[in-house]
Amino acid sequence: MSRRRASIKEVRGEVALFRRRAMTGFALILLGLAGVCVRYVYLQVLHHDEFVVRSDQNRVKPRAIPPARGLIYDRNGVLLADNVPAFRLEVTPEQVTDMDDMLKRLGAVVPLSDEDIAAFRKQVKQSRRFEGVPLKLKLTEDEIGRFAVNRWQFPGVDVVPYLTRRYPMGAQLAHVIGYVSRIDADDLENMDEEEEASYKGTTHIGRIGIERYYEKLLHGEPGYELVEVNADGRTQAVLDTTPPTPGKNIYLSIDVRLQKAAEEAMNGRAGAAIAIDPRNGQVLAFASEPSFDPNLFVNGISSADYKALTTAPDKPLYNRALRGVYPPGSTVKPFLALGGLSLGIRRPSDTVLSTGEFCIPGQSRCYRDDKRGGDGTVNLQRAIEKSTNTYFYRLALDMGIDRLAAWMSRFGFGQKTGIDLVGEVEGILPSREWKASRSKNGWYPGETIIAGIGQGYWAVTPLQLAHATATFAGRGIPYKPHFLLDTQDGVDSPRVRQSFPPTGPSLVKKAADWDAVDQGMIAVINGEGTGKGLGKGFPYVIAGKSGTAERFSRTTNAYNENKNTAYLASRHRALFIAYTPAEDPRIAVAVVLEAGAWGAKDSGPIARKILDQWVVDEGGARPEDPSPADIVTSDALPEAAPSGESPAQGAQPASPDDDSGEEQAQ
Repeated sequence: MSRRRASIKEVRGEVALFRRRAMTGFALILLGLAGVCVRYVYLQVLHHDEFVVRSDQNRVKPRAIPPARGLIYDRNGVLLADNVPAFRLEVTPEQVTDMDDMLKRLGAVVPLSDEDIAAFRKQVKQSRRFEGVPLKLKLTEDEIGRFAVNRWQFPGVDVVPYLTRRYPMGAQLAHVIGYVSRIDADDLENMDEEEEASYKGTTHIGRIGIERYYEKLLHGEPGYELVEVNADGRTQAVLDTTPPTPGKNIYLSIDVRLQKAAEEAMNGRAGAAIAIDPRNGQVLAFASEPSFDPNLFVNGISSADYKALTTAPDKPLYNRALRGVYPPGSTVKPFLALGGLSLGIRRPSDTVLSTGEFCIPGQSRCYRDDKRGGDGTVNLQRAIEKSTNTYFYRLALDMGIDRLAAWMSRFGFGQKTGIDLVGEVEGILPSREWKASRSKNGWYPGETIIAGIGQGYWAVTPLQLAHATATFAGRGIPYKPHFLLDTQDGVDSPRVRQSFPPTGPSLVKKAADWDAVDQGMIAVINGEGTGKGLGKGFPYVIAGKSGTAERFSRTTNAYNENKNTAYLASRHRALFIAYTPAEDPRIAVAVVLEAGAWGAKDSGPIARKILDQWVVDEGGARPEDPSPADIVTSDALPEAAPSGESPAQGAQPASPDDDSGEEQAQ
């Protein structure tokens, strides 16, 4: 009986326990359901807008569309900088769990250089994690194929098409066009927020030359598209697109035919040749030799190629036309002669007796002409024609260094011309102020004497010399030399001519003054001057002036009897300036060779070949070049600083920006 009662009690207890548990479970379910409802209200009602946006951000992502970079043409429409399709590897950091491991495994599929990885890591630090970062540019077809087979192993890594820069002319215009290269972390650090936004999706930026100077014109503005992505980040659909604004096309004043003629005439000799239209300042040719292939830099130059360029003894990366500094020698004499007339110090008929040397009263040391016995009695025209040093010694001394420096500065010496390239140097215009900033010694009369023939402290760039020649040829009206000619919004849009008015009034006060100097420069080539024979067979009258500048000071007063061409070339700079037609100049040329025996004999023929090509460009028949035997040069050797006059020793310091590695003239 007792056992039966106990069994009944246990059943009842179990039922009660079950009921309690069931009620507790039901209460928990109700509580959970209430929590779900509260959370639902929180997510779907109270914060609906916020989470819709966040959801869309996970599902829809903005993607920058880089603009097509503007094209660059010469004045006649010859393509100088083009965009060609290419492919790159791009990584989205937020989709990569272990970056180091991924790069190691990816390197076994697609070769990655140390430079690729270093540039990638730098840019990752500067980019948002959801943005694609270029890893390797310009993939080959083989690399694209190998990656496609292994794509599944690398989430967050894609092959992306893009446009890369190509320079069809190669080295021919490298120092003018410059080049672009990939954007790095340093570039991003130097950009403000607005600039950085304008480079979204862009991989390259202009580094030197026109590509850098006109970066804002050429770059354009990026566009954007909204894309729907899946959980792996792969694009499923494009929801909206804002197209990019392409960069403007630009047309340069450069004529590739003149450029080619200049470079071929220089034949690899170190130096520069520049041609300018004196009527408007348009640069027609701008050759710096030797040169380099800018295509090497576009997608990352190899260490071997870069080392070869930077260690080459002839320094092909050095823009001699823009940054090289050289003593101008006798090429400054026509400008000084015009100054003497304009300042009322000389008349065209005034004469000076050249006996072979010029002595400052009270000094025992005299300054010589190259010709023993001198040129006799010479007026302005004859002094330019024969490059008579004595005439210009006397003129410089009468003018004084203060007036000489002030006058020559009006032709642009000792200052930047303002050309549309980055990196131009100022050179040196001898003056009392310039020396006082560098030396405690005062200014000596002997320094004024040698300044009158383009020696001593003088240092000019080939560009400055070409600009001064163009200014004179334009009857004294100065124009800022420039490359930009036209801009264009697209290939189907009209070209828009850019305006470059004169930068000031004419430097010529009287037409007769200009005519007198012009006649002297005509006689240099067409009379018995230092460039006799250079005008043979040319359809127009050429006016010009040669210059032969010594690279080292002489140590004695003795004449140098060594006439060996190779020896002289090792000690001299060869310069030549010219313009034509002499009565109405339409082109002005300046040529500087770092090593040449004589200005007219070495640089003169280069200038002549440029002028020959200009005649062809103008629609004329190619003139027959004079033979070397036709060019009967009688260049006056320069008067270097005397060894006993210490202020003139070492007077030609190197420019701080001069990395040519050459010994500077003294």
